[in-house]
Formats: sequence, structure tokens, C-alpha cells
Amino acid sequence: MNLAKRVSTLTPSSTLAITAKAKELKEQGHDVIGLGAGEPDFNTPKYIIDAAVRSMEEGHTKYTPSAGLPKLKEAIIGKFEQDQKLTYKQNEVFVGSGAKHVLYTLFQAILDEGDEVVIPTPYWVSYPEQVKLADGNPVYIEGFESNDFKVTAEQLEQAITEKTKAFILNSPSNPTGSMYSPEELKELADVCVKHDILIVSDEIYEKLVYGGAVHTSVAQLSEQIKEQTIVVNGVSKSHSMTGWRIGYAAGNADIIKAMTNLASHSTSNPTTTAQYGTIAAYTEEDGSVENMRQAFEERLNKVFDQLIAIPGVSCVKPKGAFYLFPNVSEAVKLNGFNDVDAWVEAILEEEKVALVPGSGFGAPNNVRLSYATSLDAIEEALTRIERFVRNNTI
Repeated sequence: MNLAKRVSTLTPSSTLAITAKAKELKEQGHDVIGLGAGEPDFNTPKYIIDAAVRSMEEGHTKYTPSAGLPKLKEAIIGKFEQDQKLTYKQNEVFVGSGAKHVLYTLFQAILDEGDEVVIPTPYWVSYPEQVKLADGNPVYIEGFESNDFKVTAEQLEQAITEKTKAFILNSPSNPTGSMYSPEELKELADVCVKHDILIVSDEIYEKLVYGGAVHTSVAQLSEQIKEQTIVVNGVSKSHSMTGWRIGYAAGNADIIKAMTNLASHSTSNPTTTAQYGTIAAYTEEDGSVENMRQAFEERLNKVFDQLIAIPGVSCVKPKGAFYLFPNVSEAVKLNGFNDVDAWVEAILEEEKVALVPGSGFGAPNNVRLSYATSLDAIEEALTRIERFVRNNTI
């Protein structure tokens, strides 16, 4: 049987091979340190777990509306009002099975064959694949390391064609941790408003910011920009609820209605129990989010200098998320490798440290290291990487 063309165009995840190899080495009894985690290493706060359990005991185990419980939408609307001073109505909020599902549903709702979506590089690995699955075409503009991996309004203007339908913003960014200032956001948004292009603002890491940085949603900047923006967010990163699979979108009611109709024929509704846990996450906050943020900031500050002390490694210090995205091209040359992917594989073989090559993020000179793991593990991993670089310098 021939498979559908839409799946044949997908690019396999660059992490799969390295993850499989790391698992194999662990099963053989090796002490492997994995720095590829895209999720907090903290458990979900107890007050959220308790609320979810209580909801099941009270019989809340049935179907809900496709776009989420009205009470959850109220909590999300309250979160926007409190954090961003943004006002949304119930028909402008869609709750899905994780922010990834929300983005997938959004692209299915807005893209026709040949429509273009402008994606800054480095990018989260699923953006281009989800655009392709909606028969759209990803168009890349490079966020240069010299500009903290951020793109400019001039670059965006040059990338726009008559087929451009949307522009993706991700601040704080996965994989770089970079953040756009309000001024930079305004310049980008003005280009989108001028050309009637939808802004897809992925703000999943908004709560995880460091060094006094303050997150700004592009939708805050003006009513006109808000009308041109779909904000995507969720509780996976902020509340360590990756497995609960709750994300949401807020924006234009017609787009939200289309996404709701699609979900009614795919997922039916987000998991009921997880919805009740998310209501608690946004209405019964107990300080857990800030405690986790502080722990990540402490790790970042303790390991950053150790990272950039490795020969041939340079890094822009991130302002958000929980990733380091160093440029290792000089270290790769020092060790006589042709590309970063081969270098990463060799480090796993020799030093038992699993890194994620930047090629999967559209940045072949970089690697992604997650500090969503214990400080001891990160420090030991960096010690091993430095040893590998020094021992294999040609």
C-alpha cells in the first residue's frame, strides 16, 4: 500500500537516532547523561494533582465541549487579563490537547495548498512539518547569532509574497532562549498588519524568563495587532504538566470556530481530568511556578561560564526557556569532524553525553543542551564534553 504524500514529505526528527543510541547505551549499563529533555524535571505541583483527582472522584469523567470547559476558558481569560491586560471572550479561546495540537489545528484551519508561512530560524522542529501537513510551504528567514538569533522587520518584509499567510513568533524561543523586546515585536507586527498576515505567537515559555527579563505578548501592543494575532500557550512548561496535554489559542473568533469544528471530528475534546487540573493551575497558584523558574535561573547562571570555557564553544546567554544553544563549529573543527551531527554522535559514544544537534532546528553549527535536569548532571556532562574536546584536538 502506498502511503499518503503528506507523510512522505515529513523530515524525521533529528533527535530520534541520538535518542535511540542513548537508550541502547543505558540498557547496556552505561552512565549516560541526557541533555535533550524538552520538559521540566519537576513533578506537577501537588495542588494541581489534587484538583485532578478530586474532579474524577466527583464524577467529572465525561465528554466536554470540543474547545474546552467554559470554566477552563474563564480561567484562561483571567490569566490573560492578569498577566497581559488582554481581554478575550469565550468564543475567542480554543483549548486543545497540548500546544502542539493547538498549532497543528490552527495550520489545518488557515492554510490552503501553496500558502506560505514565514518561520525564523532557529525554529522549533515541528513548525515546518506542521505547515507541510497542512499543504503549506515553510519560508525561512535566519535569526543571526549576532542578533541573539532574532529576525528583523526588514528580513520579514523581504520574505513576504502574495502567498504569505502567517508569520510565526516564538518568544522566549525554543531552542535559543532568546526574547524579543517590545520595540522589536512592534516592528515585526507592523509589517504583518501592513500586509494582512496572521501572527502566530507561541508563548509557551512565557513564565520561564531570567536576568530580570519581562515577557511581552505581541498582542499587548495595540488593538489592531491583537486582532491580527493568535496567541498559543499552555501549561506544559510553566506548570510542569507536559504529559497532561493542555494547550490553548486565543484570537479571532472565526479562526477559533474553525479550529473547534476540526477538533470535534478529531479529538472530541481535551482530556477532561487534565482540564480540571489546569483550572486549578490558573486559579490556585501556590508559588510552585516561581520556585521552578528560580531553580532554572540558578542552574543557568552556574553552568553558563563552564560551557563557554570549553575550547571552540561560544554561546549567547539565553533570557528564557531552559535551553543553551551554543555554537560548536570551532570545536567540531578542532576535533576533525565534518559536521556537528557526527561530533554529537562521537561524544555520545565516547563520553556518554546525549546532545541534540542543531540541524533539526535549522542551525547546523549549534547544539541544544537542556538544563531541565539536575545541576550535578549538567556540570558532569559539561566536564565530559570539555574532556572530549581537549582529548580529541587534532
